[in-house]
Amino acid sequence: MTTTDESARIAEEETDYGTPRVQSPDSATVSIDGREVTVPAGTSVLRAAAEVGIEIPKLCATDSLKAFGSCRLCLVEVEGGKGTPASCTTPCTDGMVVSTTTEQVRDLRRGVMELYLSDHPTDCDGCARGNCEMQKWARETGVAEVRYGLDGASHLDEHTDHSNPYFDYDPAACIVCSRCVRACSETQGTFALTVDGRGFDSRISAGGTDFLGSECVSCGACVQACPTDALTEKSVVQLGMPTRSVVTTCAYCGVGCSFKAEVQGSGEDTRVVRMTPWKDGGANEGHSCVKGRFAYGYAAHDDRQLEPMVRDTIDDPWRVVSWDEAIERVATGFRAIQETYGVGSIGGISSSRCTNEEVYVVQKMVRAAFGNNNVDTCARVCHSPTGYGLNHAFGTSAGTQDFKSVEQADVMLLIGANPTDAHPVFASRMKKRLRAGARIIVADPRRIDLVRSPHVEAAHHLPVRPGTNVAFVNAMAHVIVTEGLHDEEFVRSRTEGADGYLEFIARPEHSPEATEGETGIPAADLRAAARLYAAGPNSAIYYGLGVTEHSQGSTMVMGMANLAMLTGNLGREGVGVNPLRGQNNVQGSCDMGSFPHELPGYRHVSRPEVRAIYESLWGVTIQPEPGLRIPNMFDSAIGGSFLGLYVQGEDIAQSDPNTQHVEAALRSMELVVVQDLFLNETARFAHVFLPGTSFLEKDGTFTNAERRLNRVRPVMPSRVGRDEWQVVGDIATAMGYPMSYGSPAEIMDEIAATTPTFAGVSFARLDAEGSMQWPVTDAAPHGTPTMHVGEFVRGLGQLTPTVYVPTTERANRRFPLVLTTGRILSQYNVGAQTRRTPNSTWHPEDVLEIHPSDAELRGISDGDVVELSSRVGATRLTAVVSERMPAGVVYTTFHHPVTGANVVTTENSDWATNCPEYKVTAVQVAVVTEASRARAGAAPEAASTPMPAGAGVRHRR
Repeated sequence: MTTTDESARIAEEETDYGTPRVQSPDSATVSIDGREVTVPAGTSVLRAAAEVGIEIPKLCATDSLKAFGSCRLCLVEVEGGKGTPASCTTPCTDGMVVSTTTEQVRDLRRGVMELYLSDHPTDCDGCARGNCEMQKWARETGVAEVRYGLDGASHLDEHTDHSNPYFDYDPAACIVCSRCVRACSETQGTFALTVDGRGFDSRISAGGTDFLGSECVSCGACVQACPTDALTEKSVVQLGMPTRSVVTTCAYCGVGCSFKAEVQGSGEDTRVVRMTPWKDGGANEGHSCVKGRFAYGYAAHDDRQLEPMVRDTIDDPWRVVSWDEAIERVATGFRAIQETYGVGSIGGISSSRCTNEEVYVVQKMVRAAFGNNNVDTCARVCHSPTGYGLNHAFGTSAGTQDFKSVEQADVMLLIGANPTDAHPVFASRMKKRLRAGARIIVADPRRIDLVRSPHVEAAHHLPVRPGTNVAFVNAMAHVIVTEGLHDEEFVRSRTEGADGYLEFIARPEHSPEATEGETGIPAADLRAAARLYAAGPNSAIYYGLGVTEHSQGSTMVMGMANLAMLTGNLGREGVGVNPLRGQNNVQGSCDMGSFPHELPGYRHVSRPEVRAIYESLWGVTIQPEPGLRIPNMFDSAIGGSFLGLYVQGEDIAQSDPNTQHVEAALRSMELVVVQDLFLNETARFAHVFLPGTSFLEKDGTFTNAERRLNRVRPVMPSRVGRDEWQVVGDIATAMGYPMSYGSPAEIMDEIAATTPTFAGVSFARLDAEGSMQWPVTDAAPHGTPTMHVGEFVRGLGQLTPTVYVPTTERANRRFPLVLTTGRILSQYNVGAQTRRTPNSTWHPEDVLEIHPSDAELRGISDGDVVELSSRVGATRLTAVVSERMPAGVVYTTFHHPVTGANVVTTENSDWATNCPEYKVTAVQVAVVTEASRARAGAAPEAASTPMPAGAGVRHRR
């Protein structure tokens, strides 16, 4: 556990060399090589010199790491008897006179550089590639030869560590500058690297083992920090250095990191050499994770389908056709279905992995060309309760803060989210703030890393029983109200419904003592956590799918909003209610009108003034009644009234609950059209396959979890010949509704012209400003980092009684355990992308975590193959006996279709949005014996064999 003194020390040190180490409102005017510059007092000499265009040699200092002063290469001479200190750790004072190129300084630097070069290879590969920063400074300081050697002390004969699939560590090229160690601790917060030994025996160590076997999470911070060729991307070794770069946005989680895609060649010959996190990226500020930094190879994988294909039945082989033939097949097929079964017999599903512009044209195609509102999105399957609950409470369907706001948080309440695995770059921000003294309450049935990790320990871990979130949040609010800890002024002046809510929440049945048996949280622990959250002074709520994917997901979101309003934790930095969105454009797909009841901007289709905007522009009549959600589409398909479906970039046969029901619905349809990168599980039931584009080929925008619109720029031309927005327009046109655009910029212009929160957004402005957070309006021309300042979007915030209704999916004698699901760092969603990269090195298969007492009761040992069964299906996994889960609860991920975890999840869903209740499934777990294997016709080893990348057919365990 980090002590108070240690936290204070780390907080003081965690500044880059450009941040004042002595906080003062005063400024200092200094002279550096005769150039005067005025800077805030305490700014380092190194930073001040950079501001007037003077580059001082350095090896241990970078823009993103705290001043260290170890390399002694950045020495300068300070007049007045101050000697020759390191410029990175020397603060500017008023009147200081600094010289950076005196003969004494030059001699000292040459001596320092000779010592470094004496233990550095003369044939360094990085030097040959121009990838060695040290050689640059050797030339600058005038060192061409080394006058002496260090026989017996050199480490030039040490072997390279090739264990990591993405980068090599060559200790022979290492100068032990500690930049990698500090990047691992300060930027990433993993503390996987250390310096072993002293003097010339010093070595960088990955925890005493190789990189693959260590605690390293392969974020790439160490590689980026390394000034020599000691840590180098294997792609650079194989391909050579890049020749140009394009700034774009990661296509993985909802953090929305900005990257420079560094490439060679142009046009069809473009090759990506590496993805370097962009230091000006608003969401990531130069940091990255293993997925965004390294797992981009799927875009060039051999499994990519690059041509349209059709077939008459799902049992027929695929036939490659031209784009024109494929689009005509889609258009004539959909028209024929509508002529036979009616206008509402077809629909579309948009993707949270596609751009805003691509998603917008899909919902437009459905409403204008299909003539109905049968459009839904995978975002509803994960975060629709966020939209419903926050809109009800605050008047807008999105999080309240930007990511940077966490730096002002004193208390974090983390509910149903695992940021170190699912949102690792934001998790690093959280850990940095926690090391600086903030405290965290983790409400999760599983003991995630943020409960306890290096230099971070949760103030409270509340292992809330799956399905009881609302009882938990009500108990938190009960303590705050009955103990008088709420902000009476905020409640009185900024909310409505307070009297009814306060009476409701003060009832004895909401006390921690009354709910303890339901939630599984000791009353004393919950009371202490509630007091801590109320005390703040800045308390922020962060949550994930462990909140929304419940039968009371919407109720729970309103409960968290109640908690924030009760304590006045809204409308400023360091507070708020903040959903951590799962996929790269979950927020954007919701913003763009992908729900059957809402047009873009979350405006209900029943509102005539909203429909009039689009009817006038599109020249069609929009139906005032909501269309079908995905579950309704499936039910109607089995019932015979819904027969045609367009699916954009979504694998519903793997990601949606109750797989058998999904597959039955798809089999019932006459025309299923899938547009994707790969032949996925859903494509097994498709009649037309349209190839999609990867993020490296897209032009448009993504909207991340903090409402930030980031540009996605094409690094290379479309490998399939057409962009996805063009294909959608071609389908609509072939169906009789002309729909075409000249570019994605035109689509964004239409979005801005029709959606008030996007009124000030354009590609030109995004290119100029880097990114913007909606709303972007006349009142907020540069965006809105913090929502609800002064007043809520709806005026007064709505306090709502949140009645706890136990889920019907409860453990029983037949299924005595509860399954909950989640993600892991190296894999992403259904794994279609990450499984086609070396990320599978870390997670080649989904496993089932089970508590030792539950395992012992069933005769299960670590590594056994077990059958996981529920009332709707069964699958097989390898068991991992672990105390991370409480007794009675088991856990797995859903990244591999060979496992098909959603075979066992049920049709239960949120009462308001139909968001599936993935997080609560009553199950049984049993060892798979040789006899049961034989009865199932499975080979003994089949249960531990992962699906080969690109396989399009489910191999059941």
